[in-house]
Amino acid sequence: MRQRLRDTLAEVWPELAIIAEAQDGLAAVAEFEEHQPDIAFLDVRMPGMTGLEVAAEIGDRAHLVFITAYDEYAVSAFENGAVDYLMKPVEADRLALCVSRLRKRMEAGAPADVTQLLSALKRGIGESGEPQRMRWIKASLGNQIRMLSVSDVLYFQADTKYTRVVLAESDALIRTTLKELTDGLDPVQFWQIHRSTIVNVGAIQAVTREGPEKLTVQLKGRNDKLPVSRQFFHLFKQQ
Repeated sequence: MRQRLRDTLAEVWPELAIIAEAQDGLAAVAEFEEHQPDIAFLDVRMPGMTGLEVAAEIGDRAHLVFITAYDEYAVSAFENGAVDYLMKPVEADRLALCVSRLRKRMEAGAPADVTQLLSALKRGIGESGEPQRMRWIKASLGNQIRMLSVSDVLYFQADTKYTRVVLAESDALIRTTLKELTDGLDPVQFWQIHRSTIVNVGAIQAVTREGPEKLTVQLKGRNDKLPVSRQFFHLFKQQ
C-alpha cells in the first residue's frame, strides 16, 4: 500500500518530497520526531500503535491524512473535520482531490487541532483502532459503479490486478486486494480457503473430500467448485 501511495503521489504531486516511511505506528512516531514533516499519511490500522494513537502523539504539528478501508465511519467522522481521509486502495483522482485540500490548508496556516476529531473517531471504532466491519463495496459492473452489500457476496477471488466479486446473479471487479479484504471482512462470516479465494460461509452448500490432499467447496445454487488449500483444511475439520 505504501508503494502504491508513493507512486500515486508522484503522479499527482510531483514536487512533494517524501522524507520518511514507516511500517508500524511506533516507527511512525520516531520518524516524525526525527524529520518533522509537514504532512503525515497514516493508516488507521497499524501494528504497534494505531493511526489514531500516532495522530494523538503528533497533535497539531502536521497536516494529517488517514488511510482506511472502512467508509462506514470515515465519511461521517471526517466530513466536517480538519483532516482528510483516503479509502483503500488509493485512487489517483481521490488523491488529487486530497492534495488540493492539503495545499489550501497549508496556505491557510498551521495544522488544526484534531483532539475533537480523534475523540469522535475513537467512539466510532474503539480505542484499539478496530473499526466496524466492512458492509458495502464499490464495484464496477460494466460501465457502472455499484454499491454492493457484503452480505450478498458469495465469494471473492483474486483475478490478476483485480479481485472478482461473485454474487448470486452477477460478477463484479474491484481493485481491493484479498489482504485488504481480509482485514475488513467479518472473519466469522468470511473464510479464506485458498490464497486466491475468500468465501461467504453462509453460501456453502457442502465440502467434498476428493482424496487425501483435496477438498472442494460447493456453493448453494451454483455449479462453482472452489478448491481449498491444505493450510485451510482445519476450517472444515469435524469437531
